[in-house]
This record gives sequence, C-alpha cells and structure tokens, in this order.
Amino acid sequence: MLDLARLAQQMQGISQHLAQEAESAQGRVRLARRWLTTAAQQQDQWVAQHGNFAEHLAFTAAVPVEPLTTRVTLGSAPAAHTVLATDGSQISPSHHEIAYCYLINVGRVVLHYGQGRFPLLDSLPEVIYRPEDLYQSRPWGIGTEEWMGYRRTVAEAVALAELGAMIGDDGGAMPLALADGSLIYWFLDGLPAEARDLILTPILAAWDRLRRLGIPVVSYLSAARSSEGLNFLRLPACPFPQPHCDQHCNGQSEKAPCGGFMPLRDAVFWATELEPGQRSPFWRSSASILDLYGDQRIYFCYLHVGPEVARVEMPEWVVANTDQCEMALRLVLAQVQKGYGYPVTLAEAHNQAVVRGGDRRRFFALLEREMMRAGLQNIGISAKEARKRGSIA
Repeated sequence: MLDLARLAQQMQGISQHLAQEAESAQGRVRLARRWLTTAAQQQDQWVAQHGNFAEHLAFTAAVPVEPLTTRVTLGSAPAAHTVLATDGSQISPSHHEIAYCYLINVGRVVLHYGQGRFPLLDSLPEVIYRPEDLYQSRPWGIGTEEWMGYRRTVAEAVALAELGAMIGDDGGAMPLALADGSLIYWFLDGLPAEARDLILTPILAAWDRLRRLGIPVVSYLSAARSSEGLNFLRLPACPFPQPHCDQHCNGQSEKAPCGGFMPLRDAVFWATELEPGQRSPFWRSSASILDLYGDQRIYFCYLHVGPEVARVEMPEWVVANTDQCEMALRLVLAQVQKGYGYPVTLAEAHNQAVVRGGDRRRFFALLEREMMRAGLQNIGISAKEARKRGSIA
C-alpha cells in the first residue's frame, strides 16, 4: 500500500526541481536558436561537414533536407478521405499461468470521411504456443517476452498493409496509413543479422505493398524525446576545426563543448518556433539501422498540432512525392483535431487492441476449457499466483 503521507513530503522537492528545470530549459532554447540562425546562414557547408565526419561523431545527427528557416502552414484536409491505423497489445507469457503461451492482439481501424461508408473497428488475435515459436529467439540470447514485442511490431505493420489492400480503390478519396510510434526500429541495431531479418524484412515488404497501392505511410509520435535535429546544430557549435569527437572529446557526447543546449529535445525546441498548424523543415535521419532500409530510409518533421508539437515520420518514397506528403500531413492534422489532441484512428486502434483484466481472465478460462476437453489433468496456476490473487492483506 502506498504511504501518501510520506509521499507528500517529497512533492515539494519535486516541484522545486521541475521549476528550476523549466528555467534552465528556456536558456537552452535561446542558445539553440542562436546556433540555428548560424547554421541556416551556411547550411550547405554544415551538411557537407556532416557527410565527411558522420562516422566520427559521438551522437546521431539528422540532416535537414529543406532550409532551416522553413515553416509551412498546412491547409485543411479534403472532405473525402480515408484513414487506416493499427495498434497492438499482448498477454505476456508466464510460467505461473495454466499454460506457457502468449497472445498478440492487433487492433484495426478504417474510418471513411465524407463518403457515407461504415467504418471498420475490430482486432485480430494470435496465440503463440508451439515450442518452436515460443523459443525461436533463444539461440540469439533474446528472451521470449522481448521477442514477443518484436513480433507484435511486425504484426502491426503487416495488418496495416492488409487494410490498405482491403480498401482498394476508395473512389478518389485520399487514403492515409497511420502508425503509432517510430518507424526507426532502434532496437534492431543490437540484434544478430538472422533475427533482425525476421523482423525488418516483413515490415519493409508491408510498406512496399502500401507504396504500390498509393497509400502513404506516416507515423505519429506524441511527446517525442529525440534530439536528432538539434544534434545537427552541434556541428557549427563545435569549437574545433573539425568535428572529430574521438580525437577532441574522447568520444564523449554529453560533456562535449558543442552540447551547451543539451539535453534539450527537438519537440520542446520546435514548440517555440512553430505556430499551430505549421510544420518544421524535413530531416533525414542518420540512424545506422536505416542503412538496411534500402530506398525506404526514414525522414521526419515536427508538426504543431495545437496541444503539442509531434514528430511525424515517413519513408523516403512518401517525402519524394511532394503533393502526397503535404496531403498526408494535412490528414494527420485533421486526425488530431478530430481526436481532441491525438489522432482519433490511433486512439481507436489502441482501444480495439488493448487487453484488459476481464479479457485476460476470459482468455485463460477459454484456454482451460479447451485443455480439459483435450483430457489434460492437473490444470491450474502456480501456488504463488494463487496466493497473490487470494491475498487477505
């Protein structure tokens, strides 16, 4: 039980700390703005320097593909359009349950606007129980629960492509495939090549399928914590003739003299630069894992949606089609407005996917019934789990 009296004594310290952090953040924003002005004056020079010294940097810096002074005010979305989204949830495996298995549940949503068509809201559950699937990742040193999260990411992408194929030709209505979270799968960087291919290959194939269908793929990141864009400003802020971090700063990033405005986040900075309905310039991410994406390298911009500044990511082929890219951003903005601060399709996809306590109990009750039908004996949870559920404290 939480001791609220003792907890209250710590709240004053937390509030004072946050007030000090807010004041410090304002100073970091002012410093970053000065370096943004400097970088914008000779942007091509700093882009070229990034290309020459990227492998010697101790941080990941994105590259702007538009002038740093770019501020684009988006227009309104067309009356007729279609937005599809997926999101996933799961029941994690536990040795304390009646059977060691896990479930992935992918919520699917298709909303048609201005067309008089019924929406689609459902979910696709998948139970993983065979040993060859449960322990597939063990040879690579990846735990079952961690691998389950990776498989869920694949399931979300594949389901999104299937929705795109399902809607087909929408009668001229602009379609948009909306994903939650980053399209840059940073976690793949540390995986063995064989494991990485099992995750990344079907995701890229799903995006390519949407490309052939003419449906742009866009991801929406609320409260994004990335500093990729601001890291580019560390190039003009570097006091040395060349930004060679290993040579001049012993490979340290946080204490380097170029990081005076860190740990400022991109979204926090662009909240001071953009007006509601505006987007920042586009950036090309330099994450090393993107070298495996082929022609689907990820680009991003920051979009002021009103309540917050969100990071919006999309594959290169979406950015290359200027009209499609702008229309996709308009639809994202409209989704946030319809969802009162968060894209309504993503919120509904989450609601379809989420596995609540009652769903979990019904899942295991159904599993228990099927096990009894199969003639299995001594079905039950562990003594520890039984004691926790029947606590008298």
